[in-house]
Amino acid sequence: MTDLAADVVVVGLGPGGEHVAGVLAEEGLEVVGIEHRLVGGECPYWGCVPSKMMIRAANALAETRRVGALAGAATASSAWSPVAERIRREATDDWDDRVAVERFEGKGGRFIRGQGRLAGPGRVQVGDLEVSARRAVVLNPGTEPAVPPVPGLAESGYWTNRQAVETEEVPESLVVLGGGAIGLELGQVFSRFGARVSVVEAAERLLPLEEPEAGELVARVLESEGVAVRVGAGAASVDGGPASGVRVTLADGTLLEGDRLLVATGRRARLAELGLETVGLDPAGRAVEVDELMRAAPGLWVIGDVTGKGAFTHMSMYQAGIAVADILGREGPPARYHAVPRVTFTDPEVGSVGLTEAEAHSQGVDVVSALSPLPESARGWIHKVGNDGFIKLVADRRRGVLVGASSVGPSGGEVLSMLTLAVHAGLGLEVLRSMIYAYPTFHRAVQDALDRLGASS
Repeated sequence: MTDLAADVVVVGLGPGGEHVAGVLAEEGLEVVGIEHRLVGGECPYWGCVPSKMMIRAANALAETRRVGALAGAATASSAWSPVAERIRREATDDWDDRVAVERFEGKGGRFIRGQGRLAGPGRVQVGDLEVSARRAVVLNPGTEPAVPPVPGLAESGYWTNRQAVETEEVPESLVVLGGGAIGLELGQVFSRFGARVSVVEAAERLLPLEEPEAGELVARVLESEGVAVRVGAGAASVDGGPASGVRVTLADGTLLEGDRLLVATGRRARLAELGLETVGLDPAGRAVEVDELMRAAPGLWVIGDVTGKGAFTHMSMYQAGIAVADILGREGPPARYHAVPRVTFTDPEVGSVGLTEAEAHSQGVDVVSALSPLPESARGWIHKVGNDGFIKLVADRRRGVLVGASSVGPSGGEVLSMLTLAVHAGLGLEVLRSMIYAYPTFHRAVQDALDRLGASS
């Protein structure tokens, strides 16, 4: 028996789900939004926003050290407390859950706090309440940290990104499991605030999904800052805990010790909890398959991390816009994933878009690539210390277009924007070569990479 009915039911009010619910409510539809945690999801409270505030503070501290102006009394550990307080205050002020709920309900929506689960086509169960949707159900359940089944890990009192962001004190030492974006960003932050940090990556290099040159460069920079980098061997066992310290034994026998252990080995979807089987979908899969308009089944749209297209806030928002247009019956461009941008906010920043060189080869592309070191550019020479980075271009020789690119260095994520446009729009290499590049800028290194690309094609 249905207890409540609406035009649209949105399960999961992370960035994408919140956008879908808000826009459809503004369009005059009757919308019910369901969220069992905080409205806004991972990004504003434990992910993108507070972590980048921490990174900004750590980078400012590192830059101060670089110019030799750090006063003896202003130690890293003494600087942590006001930084942590500011992060909590500003993040809470800007993304208060109660304000988000009031804003949504002010648009004509209805909010339910609870765990939503499909109960059949057009039906969602929230505890003892069943809500039916006349037009659409939208799932945006997000993901949670993936914790590997390492003996002793569960008893170690480990941190995920949430505890790392919430902590009020810098540990004297920290072991980080995972050399991807989250592990490296937070590892560098804690190192710059005075912790002795070890980073463990089971793959043969850091940032294993990016170009090899990116992981190798970040490893060299981290090691130069005192971070111990261990690659090629994952954790075999863990013992101890916060009271006595944590000891991590790697697969190669190496023993690492730390006051705290941060697990940053990826994220996972909990599809079995969504009731997918009630609408004919597989609850045991790694992701929910959707079409180019984000449809997963009749009357069901799915967006965000669980679609397997990239666990990025910008992906969720991109897919949200497509779903909204389709639900409203409006024509719009379908989803395309050939130019997905991603940024690891280490120092140097690692920005990438499209295919890596290895991915392009695996897809049968006739690849030509070129790399331009940032220190060899005019801006890199001017910048001096902290100028580590490069531009790498991956092109389809036959078609004469970029299929991927990396921008690593100061503001690497910002320089990436022009490369994202080039890959997305399929701009010809000759068009890119004919542009005027401002001097002296970091993005001018793109021009040098194009020259090198021409020489190698």
